[in-house]
Amino acid sequence: MIEIITTRQRRAMTVVSLFLGATIALFVMCDVCVAGMDAPEAVTASYVKPPVVGHNMMVVSANPIASKIGFQTLEKGGSAIDAAIAVQLALGLVEPQSSGLGGGAFLLYYDAKKRALMAFDGRETAPAGVTPNLFIGADGKPMTFVDASVSGRSVGTPGVVRLLETIHRHAGRLPWKDVFQPAIQLAEQGFIISPRLAFLIANDQEALRRNANVRNYLFTPEGAPLQAGAHLANPAYAQTLRVLAENGPDAFYRGPIAADIIRSVRSDPLYPGSLSENDLSEYRVKTVEPLCGPYRVYRICSFPPPSSGGVAILQILGVLEPFALAPPNSTQAIHLIAEASKLAFADRNHYVADPAFWPTPTLELIDRGYLMQQSKRIDPKHAAPTPVSPGSPPQRQGGLVAPDDSSELPSTSHFIVVDRDGNIVSVTSSIENAFGSKIMTRGFFLNNQLTDFSFLPATSEGKPIANRIEPGKRPRSSMVPVIVFDKEQRPFMTVGSAGGPRIIGQVVLALIGVLDWRLNIQEALNLPLFFNRNSDTELEEGTPLIDLKPSLEAMGHRVIISRISSGTHGITLGVNGGLVGGADVHREGLAIGD
Repeated sequence: MIEIITTRQRRAMTVVSLFLGATIALFVMCDVCVAGMDAPEAVTASYVKPPVVGHNMMVVSANPIASKIGFQTLEKGGSAIDAAIAVQLALGLVEPQSSGLGGGAFLLYYDAKKRALMAFDGRETAPAGVTPNLFIGADGKPMTFVDASVSGRSVGTPGVVRLLETIHRHAGRLPWKDVFQPAIQLAEQGFIISPRLAFLIANDQEALRRNANVRNYLFTPEGAPLQAGAHLANPAYAQTLRVLAENGPDAFYRGPIAADIIRSVRSDPLYPGSLSENDLSEYRVKTVEPLCGPYRVYRICSFPPPSSGGVAILQILGVLEPFALAPPNSTQAIHLIAEASKLAFADRNHYVADPAFWPTPTLELIDRGYLMQQSKRIDPKHAAPTPVSPGSPPQRQGGLVAPDDSSELPSTSHFIVVDRDGNIVSVTSSIENAFGSKIMTRGFFLNNQLTDFSFLPATSEGKPIANRIEPGKRPRSSMVPVIVFDKEQRPFMTVGSAGGPRIIGQVVLALIGVLDWRLNIQEALNLPLFFNRNSDTELEEGTPLIDLKPSLEAMGHRVIISRISSGTHGITLGVNGGLVGGADVHREGLAIGD
């Protein structure tokens, strides 16, 4: 039974008031300003959010301002696609550490009239000038992540702007330039810096100071990082959006904006990159087949490689299907989910990469017979020593390659839009690490997504790594927007998350919370978090899960207590004839329904 708390829902809906006009101000109630928020993005265990109810339309994103702008776009008659574009443009301003014009995204779109699901791959690509030793230092060893990421060398060809154009051509309803106006106005007039953004500026200030544009934007004239509550305008971003609104996306990939992007990447003082005019002008969004598989009575649809998330969540759920899951926050439930996650991450790190460059055995990895074999590897009473070995899917292509454990950090954003016609847009968008490469141009940050590749092209034994860097290749990602269909093939749920490779575990927990434990979406997102990435079993600090450490260790788990970065948002559809939305307790996100 899905519980709907209408009184608290109304309270949540008044948490944020946004006034677009002569001034723009954000007023946040004190219970949203959680003590210790974002340290980084740490949760206060006693704080929960209520579900939000809607009848026909809903927007949920990681920032209240972006959610409000998206919902206003729907109210003006915009489609889910129009509202998603408006949300992304706003997030690039108010949540610049997580996503924006300088990054990439995966997008699922459900067309209600056609009852069709489409997947759009706007992931960044490696420039043509990269070499296998891109992240190998002068000493012949892999660079540190900090040196590699805070550099022009880490910047991939951005895909978000071309993705926005592609989806607008497909199902936009409002004129292209009209969808840009709220973000332009917000950038010109400014917004109030949130506690989360202020914390992340202060936390990363040493690296941020390296770029003059960033210093001028996020620091006071005296050099202090801007504080929560400060007013921040971004006229450079407003001008970039104005150019794109008037001239279309080609103005981003050619001409003065493109020249400034290239100049910023190639003039990095320590580790310049090779991004070129041709890399930008030749970038293309891919329309790909969604990756779908069964789970109990449901059909789970998500993203294929280069996302590893779709394969991994279908593997975890498929391996768990023979088991009756114990209640949430129990030793037995954590044990089974952790053991299934070990197996999925072993396969992920061994087999999954951009299929245009390596024959990833995607369908073999989610083959039902294979998953039943993998399920038998789980001992219900004892944890397998880590790392576990990858499985042997049918006709596997991985025998000649070696596993890879490349870095993938958590500053990403997920947002969802459902319009009055029942169309759904579920988007995971990222610039990778917090503030990406820490390079800012034209009012937005450039990604550091190339560090999602393996730093080594091969192992010491000479075996190639599937996720090695190659020109034009898209780096492996854990980003995984999901849409769930019921047994009548009607959309029942949509969910996605931020959090680097932890995205996989967060999305799995939300799915199990709703589909197995019958929680409403917000209750599922309020659950304390735990993970296993084929290593330690991580339990979220400050939550009741830490009391389970002894019992899990008695089963053989290596348990660590971790500060968790998350950002899961979701909507269930058709519940009591309407929509129920949930926003992650770890972030400042807000769901808004009609």
